[in-house]
Amino acid sequence: MNDTIYVGLDVHKATVAVAVAEGMRGGEVRQLGNVCHKPEHIAKLAEKLAKGGRRLSFCYEAGPCGYGLHRQLTDLGHDCIVVAPSLIPMKPGDRIKTDRRDAVMLAKLHRAGDLTAVWVPDSAHEAVRDLIRARATAVRVLGKARQHLQGFLLRHGRVYAGKRGWTLAYRRWLTTVRFDHPAQQVVLQDYIHAITDAEARVERLTRQIEDMLPQWSMAPVVEAVQAMRGVAFIVAVTVVAEVGDFTRFNNPRQLMAYLGLVPSEHSSGTTVRRGGITKAGNALARRVLIEGAWTYRMQARVSRKLHDRLENLPKAIRDIAWKAQVRLCARFRRLAAAGKARVVVTTAIAREMVGFLWAIARQVQLAPAV
Repeated sequence: MNDTIYVGLDVHKATVAVAVAEGMRGGEVRQLGNVCHKPEHIAKLAEKLAKGGRRLSFCYEAGPCGYGLHRQLTDLGHDCIVVAPSLIPMKPGDRIKTDRRDAVMLAKLHRAGDLTAVWVPDSAHEAVRDLIRARATAVRVLGKARQHLQGFLLRHGRVYAGKRGWTLAYRRWLTTVRFDHPAQQVVLQDYIHAITDAEARVERLTRQIEDMLPQWSMAPVVEAVQAMRGVAFIVAVTVVAEVGDFTRFNNPRQLMAYLGLVPSEHSSGTTVRRGGITKAGNALARRVLIEGAWTYRMQARVSRKLHDRLENLPKAIRDIAWKAQVRLCARFRRLAAAGKARVVVTTAIAREMVGFLWAIARQVQLAPAV
């Protein structure tokens, strides 16, 4: 449309570089300088550009400043997309990068339709996702705290004789560890306290997630995908929170690629080279899916915990989950028998799990409201 102005924004904590591209391809492109990154200044900018009834279409890169700018602009009645930074076309020979040049580039590419928009969650979904990511961070902190203690004990020759760590027996053994120097005893107790605090934090955040689930709009999807083996509560809420709207993927292959679970490839002419998975997209969702895929190394069966999760679900969803379990357990054994490395087998199973999760989630999201 000739009366449309395409606005590129290079967003930073304190400032926003602004550039506009007029009308159709070939129209004027100009820099407007920087504006303060505050709501009142952004509103004033939009009001100035929209004079004369012109239609505005904004774009900016996804980044640490979040989606607040997107929500403000859409609330003002303007179009706005948040762009995937890794999918922005770049000129290999371009060696100059400034905020203003980035804004001009975004405006030009937006006018040409060459930008890929990311899915923007609503504020409630983003809040739940923040809570789930906080728990994931707490789990990483707990793992580091345990490593610090075990490294300290190993340096001083204190080795636990049991088979498994962090059991009740292991914790009782920790109370019997003694050092000659009082400073080392203080260090040991400090490491133990750090682990106790980290465990309490993980437990506290887990309870918060359980408490907020009934009020979340995606709760039916979370309950449904738990029909899958290896997709218990934490895996389910993590995948649903990170993926969001499953219906935006037309087929499961798109979701597999979004999660970075498809093989990378560099082929040319008659040469075909395929490598490991791309690891593009969401790392947290990919990690929990690969962890869940380990459960398929055992034979297909419905355990007591899985039976409890299946009990109140529709038959169609239970059938998809059982079909997935029979197929994936057999595939795990077949790939392992062929000599594939366990990590490769598990990743392949996680990729196929995504297809069944996509089918279950879409069935729930596309079901007519009762």
